[in-house]
Order: sequence, then C-alpha cells, then structure tokens
Amino acid sequence: MSDKKKPVYIQYMFGGLSGIGATCVVQPLDLVKTRMQISGMGGAAKEYNNTFDAIGKIIKREGALSLYKGLSAAIMRQATYTTTRLGVYTSLNDSYKSKMNKAPNLLESMGMGMTAGAVGSFVGNPCELILIRMTADGRLPVAERRNYTNFFNAFFRIAREEGVVALWRGCIPTMGRAMVVNAAQLASYSQAKSYLVNSGYFKEGIGLHFTASMFSGLITTAASLPVDIAKTRIQNMKVAPGEVPPYKNTFDVILKVVRHEGVFALWKGFTAYYARLGPHTVLTFILLEQLNGAYNKHFMGGAGPKSGL
Repeated sequence: MSDKKKPVYIQYMFGGLSGIGATCVVQPLDLVKTRMQISGMGGAAKEYNNTFDAIGKIIKREGALSLYKGLSAAIMRQATYTTTRLGVYTSLNDSYKSKMNKAPNLLESMGMGMTAGAVGSFVGNPCELILIRMTADGRLPVAERRNYTNFFNAFFRIAREEGVVALWRGCIPTMGRAMVVNAAQLASYSQAKSYLVNSGYFKEGIGLHFTASMFSGLITTAASLPVDIAKTRIQNMKVAPGEVPPYKNTFDVILKVVRHEGVFALWKGFTAYYARLGPHTVLTFILLEQLNGAYNKHFMGGAGPKSGL
C-alpha cells in the first residue's frame, strides 16, 4: 500500500452506497419485521403466527409489490443513517490505528460503534420515522391510512401537519437502538474478522467477510430487537391533540409489552429481523470491503479489500 491517505468523504460515500445496495435486496423482510412488531399493539389480537404467515397475508391482501412499500424512505435512510454511521466508525477506527499503531480492543470498538450509531441515528431519524409509517400503513383500516405517496410527500406532510419537530419523534429510542446495534454489529464484525484472520483458517476475501458478517448479524439481532420494537411502536403511534400517548418512552414500551404480551414478545419477529439484518449485514460489509478494495487498487496503489474495519 502506498503512503496516500484515503479522503474522509470516500469513507462516508462507500458506507452509504453499501447500505443502499443491501437495502434494495432486503426491503421486503424489513416491512414484514415492522408489521410483526406492531401486531398486538393496544391489546389487539396477534395478527400473524410467524414470518411466513405474515408474508402470505400481506401478499394476499395487498399484492406482491406491497412488500417494497416504503423503499424510497429506506433508501433515504441508508443515504443518511448508514452513510454517517459507517463513515464516522471507519474514520474513528483509522484515526485510532494511526495514532496508537495497533487495532482497538473490543471495548474500544464498542465505544466507537456507539458513537457512530448515535450520530448516524440522529441524522437519519426523519427517514426512519417515515419508513416505519410507510411500511405499517397497509395494515391500518382504509380510513385511518396516511397514504404517503413517497418519501418527500411524507416528509413535507409531517412537517406541515405535525410540525418539523415531529420528524424527530422517537429520536431517543432510535439513538438507543442505534448505539446497541452499532456497538454489537461494528465491534463484533471487527473482532470476528480479526479473530478469523489470526486463526489461520481465513485470508482477506469474501469468505472472511461473509463469515464475520453472519456472526455479527446474529449477535446484533439478539441484542437490539427489544429496543427496535420499542422504537417501532413509538414512531408508529398516532397521538391526537389532547390525548395521552400510548407509550411514554422506551422503558414504558418494554414494560407494557412484557406485561400484556409476555417476555418473549420482546423478540417478536426474530426470524424476520435476522433474515433481514443478517443478509443486510453481510451485503453491507461485503459491498463496503469491495468498494474500498477497488478504490485502494485503482487510486491508492494497493490491493485487497481493506475497509479499515
């Protein structure tokens, strides 16, 4: 590798592009995950028995293309949230390695991941909120649907009808979820990748990236699903003027879910969530590694997919 330093904006751009590419593949699973998480809200009967039941019912009622409802918001979410979080994390990671002349340990990687997640989720919260609403809209009675036509229609309608601040509704649980996700996902990926290379069984390449990504996706799913359910329900709730919101905060959601639906309801939609998060993690990291590898080879005089993770 030459002594050239990769521009910071490249780290952000590659982070966003890798996230967008992965999202275009897994969007149907994200929609199913959201529908399962809001099923049973307010004491209503459970709507879906499992992930496959949810997919079948959604297609039957709304058509196969409905599985891609909210794709524009999902892409915008990746363009803001993922661009920021991966850009911040890789920048922090690179800075640490250059100053300390060693790779960060697990706790340091988790700290960097939490920082990156908090910053990225604040930037991307409006897109997250719009995505939740668009993917959940089809399950509401026709008279209660918001009927957003696309991301920009939703953005301006929310700002006009509910106020600009409403675009950051659920920001605290979103940041909490992102800190958990990124501490688990980015740290576990970095550590798994380092361990696998040091074991001698893996060399730099897609096989290494795939294995480390699948491990990272499983850890992240188990750690973040309860917080994700809280975030989803807060962002999807309708609050009329003068009415008391169904949920006050993240802890209130978790307590009410446990009380009314049982402890395991906190992991409702685990299969859909992992089926979405696992491939999304794999595709995101593989695309990120390959984009960095191509850039390193053609613009920095080096070879191999080195992402800095």
